[in-house]
Amino acid sequence: MERKLTYWSNLILTVKTLAQGLSLTFSHILKARKSRSPISIQEAGYFDKQSGIATVQYPLETIPVPDNGRYKLHNEIEDCIVCDKCVKVCPVNCITIEPIRSAEEFGKTSDGTPKRIYAAKFDIDMGKCCFCGLCTTVCPTECLTMTKEYDFASFDIAEHNFEFANMTQNEIEKKKAAWEASQKAKVTAASATQPTTPVAPGVVKPVFKPRITPPPPPEKAE
Repeated sequence: MERKLTYWSNLILTVKTLAQGLSLTFSHILKARKSRSPISIQEAGYFDKQSGIATVQYPLETIPVPDNGRYKLHNEIEDCIVCDKCVKVCPVNCITIEPIRSAEEFGKTSDGTPKRIYAAKFDIDMGKCCFCGLCTTVCPTECLTMTKEYDFASFDIAEHNFEFANMTQNEIEKKKAAWEASQKAKVTAASATQPTTPVAPGVVKPVFKPRITPPPPPEKAE
């Protein structure tokens, strides 16, 4: 008798729990007849909308990304002073720079910083990037930033290397030649203005010899 009561009580409990679960499922189905509008998580009423389909039809629809997100790097080369700080701070060595010094100032950035170094090469390998954001923090002119672009997938890893320098090979060779010529001119001017002490003929200039103090004799053991 007790076994029969236990059997029927378990069966009734199973039906009740199944009905409760199905009612919750059907209630969500009824609420999911409309889609939720894709809004950013930073908006005030983000957690108020608990019903509706949250899936978006990507790439036709996208969810807004936060303004402080860490995604694809971008360098505004016109504001870059080629200070090399981003290369030194990068923990994975994903930034490659080839600088060419200039003998004089050739321009200014948007914030008024003088430019004295050309960027013959400024490449960022996003395949190596760990998205730490350190390079954007140390940039003095804030020309290196992280954009909101997060989808740059490719079948070829070489396409993750982005080039930002805009100098041609002919311009690079001219700038290098101009820097070498300016350095040679400085050396020539310095040697021409360096004073020389005349030495009379037949007089040998004495050579300075340092005085060497001999070490003290070792003490004899008693």
